[in-house]
Amino acid sequence: MTDQNQIDRLRAQSVQPQQLFINGEWADGGGEPVAVTSPIDGSGLATLQGANRADVERAVAAARAAYSDGRWSGLAPAARKKVLHAIADRIEAEALDLAVLGIRDNGTELAMALKAEPGSAAGTFRYYAEALDKVPGEVAPTVSNVLGLVHRVPVGVVGAIVPWNFPLMIGAWKLAPALAMGNSVVLKPAETASLSLLRLAGICSECGLPDGVLNVVTGTGAETGDALARSMGVDVLAFTGSGVTGRKLLEASAQSNLKRVYLELGGKSPNVVFADAPDLQQAAKVSAAGIFRNSGQVCVAGSRLLVEASVHDRFVALLQDEAENLRVGDPLATDTQIGAVNSEEQLRRNLSFMDIARAEGGAVVTGGRRILQETGGTYMAPTIVTNVTRDATLFQREVFGPVLAVTPFETEAEALGLANATDFGLAAAVWTGSLSRAHRMVAGIRAGVVHVNTYGGADNTVPLGGVGQSGNGHDKSLHALDKYVDLKTAWIQL
Repeated sequence: MTDQNQIDRLRAQSVQPQQLFINGEWADGGGEPVAVTSPIDGSGLATLQGANRADVERAVAAARAAYSDGRWSGLAPAARKKVLHAIADRIEAEALDLAVLGIRDNGTELAMALKAEPGSAAGTFRYYAEALDKVPGEVAPTVSNVLGLVHRVPVGVVGAIVPWNFPLMIGAWKLAPALAMGNSVVLKPAETASLSLLRLAGICSECGLPDGVLNVVTGTGAETGDALARSMGVDVLAFTGSGVTGRKLLEASAQSNLKRVYLELGGKSPNVVFADAPDLQQAAKVSAAGIFRNSGQVCVAGSRLLVEASVHDRFVALLQDEAENLRVGDPLATDTQIGAVNSEEQLRRNLSFMDIARAEGGAVVTGGRRILQETGGTYMAPTIVTNVTRDATLFQREVFGPVLAVTPFETEAEALGLANATDFGLAAAVWTGSLSRAHRMVAGIRAGVVHVNTYGGADNTVPLGGVGQSGNGHDKSLHALDKYVDLKTAWIQL
């Protein structure tokens, strides 16, 4: 049981002005500083340095030098493994401190933050520590007087841009496999959630990661992110975030050195409930968590509920009861179930979708409004909107907030058509008691992850990635390593 007094002591600690982390040293940046506001109560939390183009190039040069001289890339796999395990150990040792720091920055509720941020990050570093010496090269089936070898070599310098919803978890998804394969990294966190990743940079250095192998540059996307995307010294760019930004990164690659760009983008994931679902009450409980946890700020959130017409009203009533009984509030209170929306800007965007939904004929069953405004924080009530047609804005566009769009269907074929009726393809779920139907739906839904009779279950053993406008490439699992290696053929005449 987490001690509330300990949490409150960590909450009360002041956060010093932050700096860039370049070549193993903390440094000031030449760009505009960024003020950090806590979504918990609207208070000023810290100031970030803004990295301009020159700062970014300095970080990229440090990463290139570290890669080229082999201080990390040239280490034996066992030596790299030892450092990555040490990083995982330190993350676990500082788990509560890291979680509270991140919550003050982005508003995720404590129970989820502990599991999804330091808990997940430590597990990710440990997973890739164990994986790095189990990725062999190949011997090609050539003629007898030729030896064909296929080597997997590090790409060199990896640029990573991560979002604000789960910075430590998603940062680890990029960092751990890239480092495991011997690359150097320049990491750019979101300006509204940089603090835990800056601390992670310190942890990595303290645990023996050589100078220059990990560099962290903070600042705005327009300045710092654009500079990283356009750098001629970055070999691969890995990004999680919006489709709008993803397109800009592809353009920047085309206009610079044609670096490979891997994009994990948004979703409008269908959660399909059939009348024969084994337990509608349990389905409602899990579905509520699948859209409302972290105030809906989850890329795989089940934001479209497709429910068979014969149980529509009953299921919506069950879901409404779940939503209205969720405790929304101070994310650092141990009894809070749903925390804050990340920022005023994101909250305004969420509420604008409510105006659009009502104008297009949607019925707000519950929520749809700002709450707890007297705290100074950014909170929104869990929201359910029915009468959402397949052409409605709420059906097609990602809100990234605690907003569920509900659409009924009559047949399995109609359900499948509705599930695939968006440009996104990140995640989905199917609730049914029929094994045959479950397999048909898994096969038919265009998505990178399809859950059956659950929502949100996965770990490092399986990949996460989408299709369509949900992006390309995969985080997690051994497949993530493919992003951070090149194949080099040795053709040897014997």
